[in-house]
Amino acid sequence: MRVRALLFPAFAIAAAVAVIGQTSTETTRKLWDTAFLNTTKNKTSPRRRSYRIATPRVPVDNVAADSVVGVTIWRLRPASARDSGERMIVHEDSASRQWTPERISPETKLAQGDKLRISVEGARKGYLYVIDREQYADGSSGEPFLIFPTTRTLNGDNRVELGKLTEIPAQDDAPPYFTVRKSRPDHVAEVLSVLVSPTPLEGIAITDKAQKLSDTQVAAWEKEWSSGVGFLEMDKSVGQTWTKEERDAGSNTRALTAEGPAPQLLFYRAASKPTDPLFVKLQLWYRVVPKGSHH
Repeated sequence: MRVRALLFPAFAIAAAVAVIGQTSTETTRKLWDTAFLNTTKNKTSPRRRSYRIATPRVPVDNVAADSVVGVTIWRLRPASARDSGERMIVHEDSASRQWTPERISPETKLAQGDKLRISVEGARKGYLYVIDREQYADGSSGEPFLIFPTTRTLNGDNRVELGKLTEIPAQDDAPPYFTVRKSRPDHVAEVLSVLVSPTPLEGIAITDKAQKLSDTQVAAWEKEWSSGVGFLEMDKSVGQTWTKEERDAGSNTRALTAEGPAPQLLFYRAASKPTDPLFVKLQLWYRVVPKGSHH
């Protein structure tokens, strides 16, 4: 996927907030609560959302509740009459098509031409930056590009906060998705780096297109802010469709409430301070196509 040519305006980072096991009288939205961890010592009731620990070597103790970042990955498919979720109406040439966004896992293999969106939500106020780079079969990486923020999406507004979904691309972008395509035969994955900082990053000017960053700068951010990062994934979330609450939160119509949809992924950094930036990496792998196949 050539970010500078194909990715914008297109990306949906929409992070939902998790409020686990709350009663109808509780209105405070939470992203982090150890009560929702799906462990043998902590059985969740059927009414509670539960998460599995995807990085068991990273402890979940001493996690600052307001330092967590939620991420949900969406793949668009043609809408059908049986869909119960929200649809996206996309104007293509002289016609309009309806698409249904549904959640996928980081383990879901991508196909050429897949249409993706990502949504992100922070547990506290901060500033969001998203970097994309290609990964190749030998383990090497392509050049890093800052694909968000740009002035073409949300007019460059990269602020995040609890209950607000930052979607990349935004719902009013044209198109409101990005199409994944390999740039060469050994291109095996897209590596997305999501960085949330309590203050704007120095030296980053928001422009109208994706910016090439230096390997040295990105490596410095990663070294300083990514050690000890782990993540949780919501159980039984793959295939769930986009809801009206998420649509409204992404369009800034209404914030997500305590009982609103939870994020698919929760990223955390053990023992970090609420004022520390958080740098997380998410690998999205392409499906291996057998030799001789035309798909």
